Amino acid sequence: MFTAEKKTRYSPQEYLDRERLATTKSEFYKGELFARAGASREHNLIVTNCVGEFRNALLDRGCEIYANDMRVKIDSSGLYTYPDVTVVCKQPRFEDDQVDTLLNPFLLIEVLSETTEKYDRGFKSAQYRQIPSLRELILISQDVPAVECLTRQENGFWLLREARDLDRSIFLESLNLEIPLREFYRQVTFPPPESQTMAPPA
Repeated sequence: MFTAEKKTRYSPQEYLDRERLATTKSEFYKGELFARAGASREHNLIVTNCVGEFRNALLDRGCEIYANDMRVKIDSSGLYTYPDVTVVCKQPRFEDDQVDTLLNPFLLIEVLSETTEKYDRGFKSAQYRQIPSLRELILISQDVPAVECLTRQENGFWLLREARDLDRSIFLESLNLEIPLREFYRQVTFPPPESQTMAPPA
């Protein structure tokens, strides 16, 4: 889970200056820093699979795909965050000449974990949907085969599509692209179903 560091409030520039020298990543919101926790094997496999799948599918479309380390800023709220996967399909716009804070993502992916799922589904999803350039937001569970895709419609509303079986696919309207769930979960081993509902020992 993300934890706030104890210190006086930072300005956005102080955060960026500090973050660019740090060995670990932190998100930033309203003067506070939130350290990011490490990721599981399953999380890393899913991110790698996503990057490979999108790279192959978008090879001739002029899109760029970033994993983990590309910082994104939500202009309307001032949140700086690190999506698990970021896709930009127009000329990338960055906050400054350091070219490390993207302003116009086209598609974002978050891989959900037990400790971050509530944050990613709630606050973070709402923040992402304020980005004018964003067309789709994908949420991927790492514990069960489940993918949700939120697509911005022309009227400004968001349409939810979901698939919950490895033999199903998810359709990305903005890219006219269909991806089998099996590709997202290549080499991922899920816990047995009974372990998800089994009561802890007395």
